Amino acid sequence: MTPEMFVELFREALWIVLIMVCATIVPSLLIGLVVAIFQAATSINEQTLSFLPRLIITLLALMLLGHWMAQMLMEFFFSMVERMPQVLY
Repeated sequence: MTPEMFVELFREALWIVLIMVCATIVPSLLIGLVVAIFQAATSINEQTLSFLPRLIITLLALMLLGHWMAQMLMEFFFSMVERMPQVLY
């Protein structure tokens, strides 16, 4: 395995991880921002008001995007299996 091939595989794996993490975290961050603005505007300092919407949105994002994420991981795995002869020699 050449160093260039290793870097390319590592870059592709990191890109997939970055896309999958952003797909679940960004909606949660946006809802957290909306709730924080609402709490600041109304002076409500309840911790569960901040936590529960983020949890629900994160679970919904995982439910809606789970199939797509699994497909991305399977495609990456299949490409790794196809590249195996090049990687080993």
